[in-house]
Amino acid sequence: MADHNPEEREATSIKFDILKNIDRLRLSAWLMIALERLWPLLLPLLLVISVFLSVAWFGLFRLMPDLARQALLALFLLSIPVCVYLLLKFRLPRPSEITQRLENVNELAHQPITVQTEELAANSTDPFAQALWSEHRKRMATRIANLQSGLPQTRIAERDPWALRGVAALLLVIAFAFSGGPLGGRISDAFLSHAASNAIPPRIDAWVTPPRYTGRAPLFLTTASNSADTQFSVPQNSTLVVRIIGGSGSEALTQKLSDGKSVEIAARETPKIEDSATGKAAPRNFELTLDQNSSIDLVNGRSALSSWGFTIIPDQPPAIRFTKEPSSAINGTMDVFYEIKDDYGAIAAQAKIEQALPAEKDARPLYSAPELPLALPRRGEQAKETKTTKDLTQHPWSGSEIRMTLIASDDAKQEARSEVKTFVMPERPFANPLARALIEQRRNLALNANAKPNVLEMLDAITMWPEETIKNSSHYLGLRSVRSRLDLAKSDEQLREVVSYMWDVARGIEDGALSDAERRLRQAQEALKNAIEQGASQEEIEKRMAELRDAMKEFLREFAQKAQKNPNMAQNPNAKQLRQEDIDKMLNQIEELAKQGSKDQAQQLLSELENMMNNLQMGQQQQAQQGQQGQMKQQMDKLGELMRRQQDMMNQTHRLEQQRQQGMQQDFGEEQQGEQGEQGQMSEEDIAKALRDLQQGQGKLQSELGQLMKDLEGMGIKPGEGFGQAGKSMGEAGKSLGQADGDQALGQQSDALDALRRGGQDMMKQMQEAMGQEGQTGQGDQRQTGGRDPLGRPQRDGGPDDGTNTKVPGEIDIQRAREILDAIRKRLGNSLSPQMEKDYLERLLKFN
Repeated sequence: MADHNPEEREATSIKFDILKNIDRLRLSAWLMIALERLWPLLLPLLLVISVFLSVAWFGLFRLMPDLARQALLALFLLSIPVCVYLLLKFRLPRPSEITQRLENVNELAHQPITVQTEELAANSTDPFAQALWSEHRKRMATRIANLQSGLPQTRIAERDPWALRGVAALLLVIAFAFSGGPLGGRISDAFLSHAASNAIPPRIDAWVTPPRYTGRAPLFLTTASNSADTQFSVPQNSTLVVRIIGGSGSEALTQKLSDGKSVEIAARETPKIEDSATGKAAPRNFELTLDQNSSIDLVNGRSALSSWGFTIIPDQPPAIRFTKEPSSAINGTMDVFYEIKDDYGAIAAQAKIEQALPAEKDARPLYSAPELPLALPRRGEQAKETKTTKDLTQHPWSGSEIRMTLIASDDAKQEARSEVKTFVMPERPFANPLARALIEQRRNLALNANAKPNVLEMLDAITMWPEETIKNSSHYLGLRSVRSRLDLAKSDEQLREVVSYMWDVARGIEDGALSDAERRLRQAQEALKNAIEQGASQEEIEKRMAELRDAMKEFLREFAQKAQKNPNMAQNPNAKQLRQEDIDKMLNQIEELAKQGSKDQAQQLLSELENMMNNLQMGQQQQAQQGQQGQMKQQMDKLGELMRRQQDMMNQTHRLEQQRQQGMQQDFGEEQQGEQGEQGQMSEEDIAKALRDLQQGQGKLQSELGQLMKDLEGMGIKPGEGFGQAGKSMGEAGKSLGQADGDQALGQQSDALDALRRGGQDMMKQMQEAMGQEGQTGQGDQRQTGGRDPLGRPQRDGGPDDGTNTKVPGEIDIQRAREILDAIRKRLGNSLSPQMEKDYLERLLKFN
């Protein structure tokens, strides 16, 4: 029993190893049989898919017309069910087929593999049979120890003797590599209609056009130099254009903003006649404005074609400011000095003008604020001071107080404002009082049409006694015609016509003394100015320039003739500085600017030319009147010196009288101590003696006044009652000083000073009439005296005199006068000052 067990265990072990090896072989054989049966059935489907992919990747679908493409696609789609039907014939290998394959592959007879899995009949108890069976299995096991499953035998070569399957595989590999190139196709091409498919690969052109005002050139993104770059910096509001020619037509452009949002840009097809044979897609344009940082992606389906990133350079707002206070030229034109800053240059600038004082209640103005466009600096230049000259003297607002604000804007619609300046709008200076009065009424009517009754009354008042006030009959007729037109005017439009007519009449009254050459020059200048403002043609500009050149030559010829007759005119510095070549150069520049459309620069240069002519005319008038004015100025200086000495004597009398009343205890300050020195403590006798000493000086002033009156009579000027009253008051003051009555002398000296001022006003009026200026000096004198009388005070027709601007010509300047007024006010504010001193100081402030 012990011997039998080892043999049985050995037999069992051998059987187990054999069965294990057979199971592995059977699995391998099962796979081989399955592959042999499946591969011939699966190969047609793979070949169909391979051919389809090759046709798509080679781009053949895009080359075919729609009908051929659809037919081929249908053929492929129909072949798929056939191939799938073949797959249904597949059968899994049975165990007997696996055993048979192993035995056939290994050329085994007597079925040795089958023997290993079989058993003796259950009813067999014969030991010999069992031993024989066991021995047989052992012998069969030795035969299957090194079995092989063998290789699959699909027999494809028998079905495909030409190896077309290899060609299909080779084409598939080549097509896959070709699809990555620019001409490669896509699988989706088979399902796209001919209108959306194109055999030609898309050509992409992309560029960025900055705004024109930046002066920057377009940036081409698809050039060889920029193709490797993906990040660009462009000005704000630049336009990106992506143009696609060819392609499938399914390209899309997407903008990714900095906040993460994505916006799809719609394409705009350009008009193009399509080729019916090829059905190519029309070119498409994508346009969008770049106003913030973003990235742009161009894709075709899921394929990325191009990508760009843009950093936006913001457009900074402009800045404008005054560099100087607005001023006026000698002819009344306005000069505005300013500076404009902008990164790309301002596109427009203007001065906004409005009334400084609010309009009266229920006022009905006939005109709006004047327009004042400003000249712009050239683009790209550094910020510098710019000047604009504009003649607004004809506007009814001239002469009134206005507020001006400078406004500049750029191409990005950004606006800047300057600080506000308040000043009096320049006006044309009218020397003739009649013209000046008419201009004043014109302004009143233009600012308020409801003032029509008042203007009519003033015109009636002006023309009430024409025999005494209006020496020129044409001036009287002009004023009466203005009155008639105004009376008949009913609507605002008719009133505006009257306002314009009043300006013409005033100019006629003022310029009536002009020579023909001067009048023609002004008319030519005005005609050229209007032509430039209205944007006239080049022929019109040339015509107006020819008229201006002729008028200029005639004026200069007349001026030269007058200079030969009057030697004083040769001393005019304006005439020495003005040369014919300078005028010709300026005229040529004006003509070129006008033809080029630079209206603002041409107007500014024309205004400068007018200023030069006005300066020349003013110098002519000044030199012609120099001799007569010299004598009259000498007499005015004498009168000013006489008044100053009378003022000093009055001050001395006041100090002596105040010391008397204060009992010699009041200290009059450092200035008085310096004058009196050791006499700061004066007795009553000393004061009386000092007052009597002043009598001699007062008498000398009286005699000099008498000599001045005689000199005036020699010049044909009759001394007025003021001088006579002044001489009488001086004599009475001398008597009071001789009696040591300082208080009485102070009042008489004050009366003498007031009388001298009245006499000076009457003397000035007679001097003006003697010079033929009817009440006021001309433009040249007005420029020198500032519209003041010989004593330095504003004239009566220029407004009320408050007494604070009194000035003695040639002796006391403005700074000294201010110091005196400040000292007087300081003494008035001192609570310790005696009442008598305060009364005297108040009288000084009230002097007219």
